[in-house]
Amino acid sequence: MTLVRAKKHLGQHFLTDKNIAAKIVDSLKPDGRYNHVLEVGPGMGILSDFLLQKPEYETSLIDIDEESYQYLQKKYPQLGNRLINADFLEMDFKGVFNGSLAIIGNFPYNISSQILFKVLDNRQQVVEVVGMFQKEVAERCAAKAGSKEYGILSVFLQAYYKVEYLFTVKAGVFNPPPKVLSAVIRLTRNSAEGLDCDEKLFWQIVKAGFNQRRKTLRNAISSLINKEQMTGNATLDLRAERLTVADFVKLTNEVAAGRSPQ
Repeated sequence: MTLVRAKKHLGQHFLTDKNIAAKIVDSLKPDGRYNHVLEVGPGMGILSDFLLQKPEYETSLIDIDEESYQYLQKKYPQLGNRLINADFLEMDFKGVFNGSLAIIGNFPYNISSQILFKVLDNRQQVVEVVGMFQKEVAERCAAKAGSKEYGILSVFLQAYYKVEYLFTVKAGVFNPPPKVLSAVIRLTRNSAEGLDCDEKLFWQIVKAGFNQRRKTLRNAISSLINKEQMTGNATLDLRAERLTVADFVKLTNEVAAGRSPQ
């Protein structure tokens, strides 16, 4: 079959190392939580080859690239309607999958944050993610409070998922090689269905805090709290990057209750 051309505008860098591909697929740890697995951006199917060797998975592939779709149709005729030619970011998960699923992929680096926010939007269904990202993005996902990499994405992901940085991948195992190092991470959804706070307010506070991350929370979230809450509290004298997820949940409850952080 004619090989698929990597397209710069789609952020495609095809993995060529089968050992790494197998290692990525083996990083899925379903433990009975799901049998649906969705691979995003399969390209020429190097991950798909290993996924389809696992009978415990009902594997689907989604790729926006028409050339890749046609290639994979010929390679995996058995997939039928489980091979999807569409934009993952526009996918209606509930309309396609009944119940929980995992997502896996060598994700396009130019839309990696959008992919992760799509996961967050569908966190009730997506119980696990194993994926290749630019190393800096992977480090941001797993960053701890107080580090320079810690930000909005870190807090939101860690609020709902256990985030594990699994391993680093060099540029030479891709075609074409990216100009950056890559890394594989695993997200495992927390057992809790949601946060113990007003989640909409939680998101507002986190976004406001990091959108002005050089300011203290007193100034960064001033539009979300009343004047009485502006004085006499230690939490609001901190910057957003100092707060853990638990700290943000606590702050959210205190703001919602109309009283100052203790």
